[in-house]
Amino acid sequence: MAKDLRKASAKNDAPIWAKLAEYALKPSIARRDINLKRIGQLTKENDVVVFPGKVLGTGNIPHKITLCSFSISNSAAKKIINNGGKLIKYSDLIENNPTGKGVVLLG
Repeated sequence: MAKDLRKASAKNDAPIWAKLAEYALKPSIARRDINLKRIGQLTKENDVVVFPGKVLGTGNIPHKITLCSFSISNSAAKKIINNGGKLIKYSDLIENNPTGKGVVLLG
């Protein structure tokens, strides 16, 4: 994953993918967790969000988002999908947003 992110960063001149590659190389113990409630506070309707850690299902998200994360709990995934949002893989995120413009990096 880190190799693909670095390649996308160099190809598209997008520093966001290089930063995400740095997070991917960190040990799992150093990664952060975030709750849906906090994501809801930090984002707006239809935002494309990347979180380099685990998304937990505590709280609710009041609007639709497109989310890419390293890990997500089942309850968080269900809440996002039930609210009209989407979950995508990092490869799809790079394909849809090659320069990283419009992508919100949390963390």
